Amino acid sequence: MYRKQLLDCHKRIKPYIHRTPVLTSRLLNDITGAELFFKCENFQRMGAYKMRGATNAILLLSEEERAKGVVTHSSGNFAQALSLAAQSLNVQAHIVMPSNAPKVKKVAVSQYGGNIVECDPTIESRSFAASKIARVTGATFIHPSNDMNVIIGQGTAAMELLEDYPELDYIFTPIGGGGLIAGTALSAHYFGNNCKVVGGEPYEADDAYRSFHSGKIESNSTTNTIADGLKTVLGDKTFPIIKKHVHDIIRVTEDEIVIAMRLIWERLKIIVEPSSAVALAALIREKDNYHGQQIGIIISGGNVDLNQLPF
Repeated sequence: MYRKQLLDCHKRIKPYIHRTPVLTSRLLNDITGAELFFKCENFQRMGAYKMRGATNAILLLSEEERAKGVVTHSSGNFAQALSLAAQSLNVQAHIVMPSNAPKVKKVAVSQYGGNIVECDPTIESRSFAASKIARVTGATFIHPSNDMNVIIGQGTAAMELLEDYPELDYIFTPIGGGGLIAGTALSAHYFGNNCKVVGGEPYEADDAYRSFHSGKIESNSTTNTIADGLKTVLGDKTFPIIKKHVHDIIRVTEDEIVIAMRLIWERLKIIVEPSSAVALAALIREKDNYHGQQIGIIISGGNVDLNQLPF
């Protein structure tokens, strides 16, 4: 079922997304002892892989549903992705954003045509505001990660990577809400050749690591990490896929994230956000376990505030 959904999704969203490039670096190969292939979703429309899932979710709505618009809550990339996807499809997007969301991200959402509704910076406030908008306007709520149509959309990045490099042994991705890694794991399962998926996660927001090992969804008491895109928690759609199809989750420190981010900037000559660097940081941390392997790394996005660089 998922195999067909992934194939159909990729065909469906193709006109609205970029097929992003894959970059390599001899120096990063030397550092890790593996052969690395970076899938650069920082070059995706709106600067992150989330354009894929947002587009798929809207395209699968009925004409009647589209006419009433869509709503989500997000402080970052999904807010931008749903706004741009909706604009591309002539659909109204209502975006609930916490009052402390970065100004640069609010500006981007506005430029993509999203109607911003601010709320207090808590999960409860975000959910309440989004529910109210859906009730009043009839807009369809689309969750940033815990939605199968979104998950399948995110999986198309790994599909493309495996089309280009079918013999990958592993694919590393960051893990926050789990939409990217769940979609990636499904693509690796159906289109890889015994390809395993590994997640990278900050110690400061390690709910997925703890969930992976406890067998139930855990939460975070604090999320004091530079990887702002990974502060969200797993859901009832993403977690079962992760439990079944993900090989491992590796935690990394804040210093390791910054070092990996700088390496990518310096060696690949591309702009990536801290969340994107977590996957490479995870590989570097446990590189001895992956020596000599062919490894795909999904660069999740490049929406970084250049006034807040950590180096």
